[in-house]
Amino acid sequence: MKKVLAIIGPTAVGKTELSLELARKFNGEIISGDSMQVYRGLDIGTAKIMPSKREGIPHYLIDIRNVDQRYSVADFVSESQSLIESITARGGLPMVVGGTGFYLKALLYNMNLGGDSFDQSQQIRNRWHHFADEKGGQALWNRLNAVDPDAAAKIPVSNQRRVIRALEVYERTGTLFSKQQTTLKPRYDAFVIGLNTDRPTVYARINHRVDLMIQAGLLAEARQLFEAGGSQWQSGKGIGYRELFPYFKGEVSLSQATEKIKQDTRHYAKRQLTWFRHQIPVHWYDIIQDPGVKKAIISDISTWLGK
Repeated sequence: MKKVLAIIGPTAVGKTELSLELARKFNGEIISGDSMQVYRGLDIGTAKIMPSKREGIPHYLIDIRNVDQRYSVADFVSESQSLIESITARGGLPMVVGGTGFYLKALLYNMNLGGDSFDQSQQIRNRWHHFADEKGGQALWNRLNAVDPDAAAKIPVSNQRRVIRALEVYERTGTLFSKQQTTLKPRYDAFVIGLNTDRPTVYARINHRVDLMIQAGLLAEARQLFEAGGSQWQSGKGIGYRELFPYFKGEVSLSQATEKIKQDTRHYAKRQLTWFRHQIPVHWYDIIQDPGVKKAIISDISTWLGK
């Protein structure tokens, strides 16, 4: 079984720095697990690591879509699988860094969401996207609740993409999304590193990160997306962009929009941490409060690799 190293955790806890250090140490090549970093031109708001900062280490699934294109978990799984095959074949260590928990789980476990069968169901997903656009997210969620209340109970109305995934899986396979996930088998021998620290520190670092993004030019980046029609696209749903659209319309002040970005990022971090603690095995470390724990991380990875 091929080995895959993953690094997850909320924003601003040191994932990028650690990923570069571990890639140097273990001949790693980095696959971005972030569904927003795929978009060209969305650099600041996605905290994208730019080429000049990559230290010559290969990075993949960054800048591979235009902002008006969709990017699905199926795309991520399919493209990541191909990358893992090629990285492993040349003696490298595939490293998946950042991103959403569901994307990582879909890659690491055989969820019947990747590969050709999922790609062939694009028509089903498009139909549900159209349904949501016409009737709203609540009506979409109600449809899921009618066929799979257990799945609906765990997926918020606001997470339309996951609601659609659950409906699509049921329609395509006849298996309830909630039942499918109880029989998952690992696709890879994965070692998942979770970075976290105490909540006040995480929240303070998130707030500071958002301020730095604003200073770095996030407004211009978001305005360009907005004026191109981004409010109707998947790329425009990302945190750091969607909150600024009301400001561009004159509906809120910049300070209100900025605070909303901070709030949404904090809430997202909390949800992600809760999700990971219940969904996949994670080795947790705090490199903010204890930088010396990096030695333990390296030792644990070496043991896992059999070195």
